[in-house]
Amino acid sequence: MLLALLLSVAVGLSLGLLGGGGSILTLPILLYALGMEEKSAIATSLLVVGATSVAAVVTHARAGNVQWRTGFWFAGAGASGALVGGLLSEAVPARWLLRGFVLMMLGTSLAMLRGRGDAAAGGTFSAPRVVVTGSLLGVLTGMVGAGGGFVIVPALVLVGGLPMRQAVGTSLVVIATQSFAGFVGHATHVPVDYATAAGVIAAAMVGSVIGGRFAQRVPAVVLRRAFGVLVLAMAVYVGWKSAR
Repeated sequence: MLLALLLSVAVGLSLGLLGGGGSILTLPILLYALGMEEKSAIATSLLVVGATSVAAVVTHARAGNVQWRTGFWFAGAGASGALVGGLLSEAVPARWLLRGFVLMMLGTSLAMLRGRGDAAAGGTFSAPRVVVTGSLLGVLTGMVGAGGGFVIVPALVLVGGLPMRQAVGTSLVVIATQSFAGFVGHATHVPVDYATAAGVIAAAMVGSVIGGRFAQRVPAVVLRRAFGVLVLAMAVYVGWKSAR
């Protein structure tokens, strides 16, 4: 349990610093450090990431890095999609959900290593584009138990027209909303160990506050590419474990 709590602090650090990566770390922790069953781990990861993102967004909001209008539009669309994805997950075997998660990790690691989303804002706000993009990412979030922060951040830059730092802060609003909605969809048919979840959430919140405070000082590209290597390694490990 101690190892799981220490790793949970890293979950919070990732969310606070980069606006993503929470579920990519949380799910393996719940599966392999705490020995949860696959679907319970997916549901619990959504709860953990949602609560941790709320703590992280407070720090970013104080620094002026949250664009609330874009965040609420994106989050509203994403929450609807995540709820649908969570409900649909009941019909999908756990092993396929895990394989979907591995694919998301691989895509995420490649995006980070290539520096996707490092540029300044690439467009202007468009409600229709934000709603469509948010809905599609929400379904993916709800089904595989991943908040999709490293997908949401580039989407907020390219579709929402936000500069990078605001995209990181705003993504936390979206991640929190989508994660809670996806959790509701899963919790209708999956058992959740709330006591264990509370311990993981508490540790992750500590990391999120620390990460949020350092987000202004550390070059995002350095962190993103280093984390890309970690995510790639974890994708290989989870893929190997799920294939056994």
